[in-house]
This record gives sequence, C-alpha cells and structure tokens, in this order.
Amino acid sequence: MLKHLDELSRFNQYWFVTITPYGKDIEPNVPPKEKVMQDFITLSKAVGVNCIGWRYDPIFVDSTYSVKRHISDFEEMCRTLSGYTKVCVISFIDLYEKVLRNFPQVRTVSPQERAAIGKAFADIGRHYGITIKACAEGNDLAPYGVDCNGCMTQETFEASIGCSLDIPKKKSLRSECSCILGTDIGVYDTCAHLCRYCYANSNSSNVKRNISLHDPTSPFLVGDLQEGEVIHQAEQVSWINNQLSFF
Repeated sequence: MLKHLDELSRFNQYWFVTITPYGKDIEPNVPPKEKVMQDFITLSKAVGVNCIGWRYDPIFVDSTYSVKRHISDFEEMCRTLSGYTKVCVISFIDLYEKVLRNFPQVRTVSPQERAAIGKAFADIGRHYGITIKACAEGNDLAPYGVDCNGCMTQETFEASIGCSLDIPKKKSLRSECSCILGTDIGVYDTCAHLCRYCYANSNSSNVKRNISLHDPTSPFLVGDLQEGEVIHQAEQVSWINNQLSFF
C-alpha cells in the first residue's frame, strides 16, 4: 500500500500492522520481520505516529517460540519501533477448527504463560513509550498494566484525526470485544501468506483456487458477481462533530 498513500491522503486513516517474531516455519510467505518493521516506520512517517498501531499476535508458545523468546524478541522489536507507534495490541491464539487443522501441534497458552508475557510486555512497553493493549482477552492482564479497554476506541480515533466524534452505541460483533468498529471486509480462503495459525484459511488449495479467480478490474476481492449473490450497500455516516482537539 505504500506506493498508493498519496491516493489515500484525503481520507482519515488508522492503520494496524501485524509484526510477529515467527519465521518461515509459521509464516511461510510473510516478508522477514526486519523488512516489515522498516515498512512500518515508512508508513508511520507518512501518516503520523497517532495513526498507526502494531499488532503482535496471535501469541502461541512452544519449544521454539518460548515465553523467554517472546519477551526477548518483543523487546528487540520495541527498540526498533519506538517513536513510530504508541500502541501494541496483543492476543493469544484461539484454537478454532481451521487453526487446529492447519496447525495440529498448537496448544492453548496457559494462564501462567499469559501472565508472564503480559507483565513483561507491559514493562517493556512502558520503557519504550508503547502502551500494550489486549484484544478480546478479558481483564486478566490489567493488573500488570495492560490496557484491556479495547483496541479501536473512541480515544484512538479522536487522537488520529484531531477532532472529537459523536459515536452511536453499537453492539460489537463479539461479546469479548470493546472496539467501536467491527466490520469485516475480507474473504475467507484468499490470503496467500498461509500462516499456520490463521483461522481464515481452510487449506492452501482453496486459497490457490480463489487467487486464480482474481480480476484486478473487478471491485470484488474474488472474481465477479455470481448468480444468486446480492450486493448490500453499507451505510456511510460521518461521526465527526468538527470540534478540534489537541489530544
């Protein structure tokens, strides 16, 4: 998207970019984290530090990616990204059916491991000026200084656009989620990254088939409008009340 930022400049924006410590064994088609971090820095300089957040998730623990390694890698990444974001959102892996199919050896992160990671990340984040937020993880990490009030809050967006918002009360897509926005715009079985932990891909064959249907001239992510499919127009309403803010 970096080469298209000028085309997006007329829109208010808030970006989340996922950067994990995992290698090709887990994220076979994701660029190296060093490259992603440099692109993150480029994006931050273009849109502003209040308009970009880092996601370090999903977190899983095994013999390779131990609690100790997560903490070490996280501090190294914080050192690189410090000054270019004020937020890092974390969550622990959920064992959905698709996840277990693609990553059968994965296990649930124990409460003790969650607490150790949450406390260490919060301490490291404070050192580098990065607030750690938990995504749909309840309030268990709040005692360690993790912000459990939501990833995309009203304060987040007001800081990014520089004015206040009048936001109607809306029911979240998930009971655990406190974010004010929750609209999915993606399509299952379309991401060629093929991450082992992904809950959006059934298998690589479905992904390859859908990618082969892609039409760059079509407004759809996959193919064109098929018989029986219905287009629903999404209501677009501005919540900006034009009161300027310095925070």
